[in-house]
Amino acid sequence: MRKAIIVWGGWQGHEPEACANAVGELLREDGFSVEITADLDIFGSPVIANTDLLVPIITGEKLEKEHANALVTAVRGGLGLGGHHGALATSFKENAPFRYVSGVTWVSHPGNIIDFRVNVSRQNDPLMQGIPDFDYHSEQYYLHYDPSIEILATTTFTGEYDEAARNVVMPVVFKRHFGAGRVFYSALGHVAAEFDHPYMPLILRRGLAWASRR
Repeated sequence: MRKAIIVWGGWQGHEPEACANAVGELLREDGFSVEITADLDIFGSPVIANTDLLVPIITGEKLEKEHANALVTAVRGGLGLGGHHGALATSFKENAPFRYVSGVTWVSHPGNIIDFRVNVSRQNDPLMQGIPDFDYHSEQYYLHYDPSIEILATTTFTGEYDEAARNVVMPVVFKRHFGAGRVFYSALGHVAAEFDHPYMPLILRRGLAWASRR
């Protein structure tokens, strides 16, 4: 049985514990053994090297340099890393090794909670198969991202809330390889209620399963 560890913490506006439980349920339905913890020291524990999937659901917080280096080494060795919305993009923003392995950093969400369109750019990819373009109501994330990512879905900023972002096409869902490991990210899922959307949890479920250790 594949093992997943979900680590939650940080800013409570993202409802990290509730989201951790929602992700845990998705993974259990897919046959994972799931551990959910609020202990950030797990990043420096040898246990992660023998785990198949690590899902940080953390906004902010600080990560010790040696713990970040241990995580990078574990992902290089095959540990899967995945997350949604603030997970990865807003976790440990001051930690360069974590930024390197996650491949994504949140920088803005013009207009805050708004309606926007998600465009599936790789409909033939198994992670997005059968999912059409769809409307979404949440924070439209403006991200800085690694050039190595494989973009699966995008959103286009209209410029209504920030002229500087007009017509910018931004990744919403991506995957990437990092050594022997895999990284998955979806920008959707600001709060736990968004798990009721028909496509948000489906995309996340598929992406985390893909990221899991081969």
